[in-house]
Amino acid sequence: VKPKHHAALPHADTPKFMAELRQRETIGRLALEALILTAVRSGDLRGMKWSEVDLEEKLWRVPVEVGRGKGGRVHTVPLTAEAIDVLDRARKHKRGDSDLVFPGVMKGKPLSDNTLRKVAVDMGYPITAHGFRSTFADWVNEQTNFPREVREAALAHVNQNKAEVAYSRTDYLEKRRPMMDAWARYCGGAIDGNVVRLAV
Repeated sequence: VKPKHHAALPHADTPKFMAELRQRETIGRLALEALILTAVRSGDLRGMKWSEVDLEEKLWRVPVEVGRGKGGRVHTVPLTAEAIDVLDRARKHKRGDSDLVFPGVMKGKPLSDNTLRKVAVDMGYPITAHGFRSTFADWVNEQTNFPREVREAALAHVNQNKAEVAYSRTDYLEKRRPMMDAWARYCGGAIDGNVVRLAV
């Protein structure tokens, strides 16, 4: 089966896109900003619940449930200061007793994937929300020296190499924190010329 390629933004355009995205605040724009900063799948982000977030530990634990948590295990996402700021801004959009961080129009239902795509398209970018995972991966590959396995852990990709899986049981959480911090800074326009400082 051929992999499905999603229309993605070149990583060099991400700071400009983020600056434009932050010019107005809607629940859809906040959700897209959070998706970009965390590099998670759209379904995981749209289903995000307040009960999954630990602000003290700066972690979000994506559970294994229908349409979420691919790979059969909880995906733990380190939350940067920028991602936590988005969550703080999302609180004022909280609906009643709903635990959803990014509620949709229908009561108790999350935002639709089309809502995230529409935000980008309405801004003049014919791209998909899922494509930002490719944007993030390209940035890691081309602008940093973070190891492949750390990038793959951030994307919650399932390792098909059974021998590697048998010997590596880590999710590289502490190594992912500086990578996501660097990505958040890059998204905010903190660049040295065209290149983010490489990880040591």
